[in-house]
Amino acid sequence: MPHPALPVVHLVRHGETAWSRSGQHTGRTDLPLTADGEAAARALGAVLATVHADLVLTSPLVRAHRTCELAGFGRTAGIDRDLVEWDYGDYEGRTTVDILRARPDWKLFRDGCPNGEAPEQVAARADRVIARVRAHGGDAILFSSGHLLRMLAARWLGLPPAGGAGFVLGTASLGALGYDHDLGEPVIRSWNETRHVPPRAK
Repeated sequence: MPHPALPVVHLVRHGETAWSRSGQHTGRTDLPLTADGEAAARALGAVLATVHADLVLTSPLVRAHRTCELAGFGRTAGIDRDLVEWDYGDYEGRTTVDILRARPDWKLFRDGCPNGEAPEQVAARADRVIARVRAHGGDAILFSSGHLLRMLAARWLGLPPAGGAGFVLGTASLGALGYDHDLGEPVIRSWNETRHVPPRAK
């Protein structure tokens, strides 16, 4: 069992947007939450009410920042631009199915995006966030987007950037990073928890 004194980093993916519902890659396009997305974000508040974290960080993009506010952390959260979603470049707004028609062997976490970010660039941002929360030393909550949080989980475990492909996150989902016996044993404590999400918002 993990030692109770070891810090936990709670990960929160933003609620649903029109493009997350349709499967379109949403990097820097600053879309608002749908009504279902807002309902799911409010539901997060009840789950996170028992979390006592004195470091709360959010992406500045409205979908993450609004999720943070509706979950009850708007007044205490700081902005961290390293939590912004992957820059998809030419693939912004396109679905994976559409991209694969033109490029059948494409994999985001291996290949990145033309005129956008390479996996190594996103990993570098994730590494900076990890360094920040580890320097803080206590529990933390991070509000961001799906692919950035998947990269963060991979880097937390010391995996190469391509390792982010192995972690899937639904909208308004919760995850937790932590340690096993000591700070030298980083682990995933929980992942893609969505039981709190209202049925129509799943």
